[in-house]
Amino acid sequence: MNLRGRSWLSAALIMLPVSIFGQAAVEGRVELPKSHLAPVMARRYEVVTRGGVLATEPPVAVIYLEGFFPKPASLPTKQIGQKNLAFVPSLLPVRVGTKIEFPNFDDTYHSIFSYSPAKRFDLGRYRPEERPIPSEIFDKPGLVTLRCDIHEHMRALVLVLDTPHFVISNPEGRYRLGGLPSGHYVLKAWVDSKTTREQPLDLKSGQTAHVDFP
Repeated sequence: MNLRGRSWLSAALIMLPVSIFGQAAVEGRVELPKSHLAPVMARRYEVVTRGGVLATEPPVAVIYLEGFFPKPASLPTKQIGQKNLAFVPSLLPVRVGTKIEFPNFDDTYHSIFSYSPAKRFDLGRYRPEERPIPSEIFDKPGLVTLRCDIHEHMRALVLVLDTPHFVISNPEGRYRLGGLPSGHYVLKAWVDSKTTREQPLDLKSGQTAHVDFP
């Protein structure tokens, strides 16, 4: 490469955001409760209650990095639909401030509500053609339980997190969380409404840490 070419490349690299260099990652496994169903690869879960504890069936975990991160100028809108008299997805982790739409894909009325401290709302009854699509902004961290006032069996969970770094494990509990900044953090694994495990974590640029949650 000639001198002019090297100069152009150096200038281009300087203009690139620093965050793309030396990103860290963490991977590992979360010990999940025993499932009563065979493991599935598709992320279609039910929300069940056992002894007052809400969890997914089959079990999965939400792994997230806790720390202080810049607030985004905007966040993408997410959706939880109602299809075949079920919430899809039935577990959705989002960042604080995310707007969630609740489209109705069934040929019947639904009525979505929540009494959770992190978000109380009632969308009332609506059919598939309702426009604009009923929605809510989830502006407080915590676990939100969604229900349908018409179909009592319907349940979904929204885990509202004050971090941009989170991922859902696979049904075997394995996870990988990439694109992380270096530094000292706390890594947490949400398993159910009463169980969140945590471990301190030091992330180094360009390296992948390994953390298991027994």
